[in-house]
Amino acid sequence: MSLSRLNAAIGKINDVLCAASVLVWDSRTMLPKGGAVVRAGQLATLSLMARDLLLSNETRQALDGARREVESLADDDAWRRAVLRVEEAIALHRRVPAELIERKTKARAIGTAIWIDARANDDFASFAPALAEIVAVSRDYADAVGWSTHPYDVLVGLYEPGDTIADLSSLFDELKRGLKPILDAALARPRPARDFLDEPCPEEKVKAAARMLTEVLGYDYEHGRLDKTVHPFAISFTREDVRITMRLGERSFANSLFGAMHETGHGLYEQNVDPGFTRTALTTDLVGLHAGGGASLGTHESQSRLQENHIGRSRDFWRAHFGRMKELLGGLDGIEADAFHRAVNAVAPGLIRTEADELTYDFHIMLRVELEAALLKGDLEVADVPGAWNEAMKRHLGVSVPNDREGCLQDVHWASGAMGSFCTYTLGNVMAAQLFETAQQKGEGVAFGLAKGDTAPLCLWLKENVWRHGKRFTRDELLTRATGRALEAGPYLRYLGAKYGNGA
Repeated sequence: MSLSRLNAAIGKINDVLCAASVLVWDSRTMLPKGGAVVRAGQLATLSLMARDLLLSNETRQALDGARREVESLADDDAWRRAVLRVEEAIALHRRVPAELIERKTKARAIGTAIWIDARANDDFASFAPALAEIVAVSRDYADAVGWSTHPYDVLVGLYEPGDTIADLSSLFDELKRGLKPILDAALARPRPARDFLDEPCPEEKVKAAARMLTEVLGYDYEHGRLDKTVHPFAISFTREDVRITMRLGERSFANSLFGAMHETGHGLYEQNVDPGFTRTALTTDLVGLHAGGGASLGTHESQSRLQENHIGRSRDFWRAHFGRMKELLGGLDGIEADAFHRAVNAVAPGLIRTEADELTYDFHIMLRVELEAALLKGDLEVADVPGAWNEAMKRHLGVSVPNDREGCLQDVHWASGAMGSFCTYTLGNVMAAQLFETAQQKGEGVAFGLAKGDTAPLCLWLKENVWRHGKRFTRDELLTRATGRALEAGPYLRYLGAKYGNGA
């Protein structure tokens, strides 16, 4: 009885959070500029409503009874884990004052609106006050939750529970050592022709091609949609309504397509969570990015990076689907699938993270984590961010940054208050390789299907081993169940070495 009461209580909270997610989706796709401040207030109200419901006597009384009901169940039982997630959420939010939740929510909404104009106008100065508030509220949040070694650990822990800046530094050092010889070898070879990727293409044709590719990957348009935005994102209201977005009208059509394929990975994860979890107590971060699925945000990113890179940048995939994409786009006269495959795997350090090749991508992430940690610790002032960014780009990638639009203003994450989340892209890369390697070795029909450009067997393996579990397991529990071991960089470095060691 108490378990049913708890489930109903958390269902109400999820309904409030889903309403907030609808407003977030609207604000990033079609909200008029003048509505940003009012929208920030609306989101703050919903966040506080969700918090009040979570911390209410009704929820806590139901939790006390539910805890007794599940204590005899196996440790990994879905309901016992659901009760644990509620306990974790209550413990977290009891430490964070309501006014801080309100302030954080408003800072995110207003910061995003200001960032859109600042990026368009290459005007960091106009964004700096909003960023200063986001840094300040993030630091206050870390102080409220409590930290011992570094305030950044709290923010990282929101997205990747248990990880710290020390853990990330160790992983990054291992990756630097492993990536450097592969990158040096790739850069020593002639770069394949890729100018055709920048051919102008009407937005409606690019979107049509993106729709075709996302459907090939398994995205369900009966329970989702694809829209235009400034910075691509995916958002889940429930598993029955999962939306993805893409960037259109900028630079290469290929970047738009790969962005859509990236978001498809998030969409697939959310659409395939066990239906029994849809309105259960599986949400730990009330102001987080994913209310339905995901052992961690890094786990979520593993699915987007897997679709974008392991599938989307594979030769077999394009040999199977390039002709249809070419028909939808028009143009690309004289270009064949193998030439397209070589072009989208070309290696060259560049300015934009979302356009980076696989060998340089993680250096973009290391740069951002470095700056975020310095901002949170107080070792870097907001006014000095552009200069610090430009210096780090030169140090990590040997690239000179011509303007802030292509530099420190390129990502929405800081504006949206998601400090601490960038590391999950690299964690996702590492996880994706570990899961993909195992799926090819052990998944029934996976390798055979991929050789024909058919991702259905892989999707079945991922659904069984990753997607359906939602937040039931921790990241390393999920990895160990699927691959036999916790997170390790070896499969990722093996994948990159095999692919780029002798040319993509």
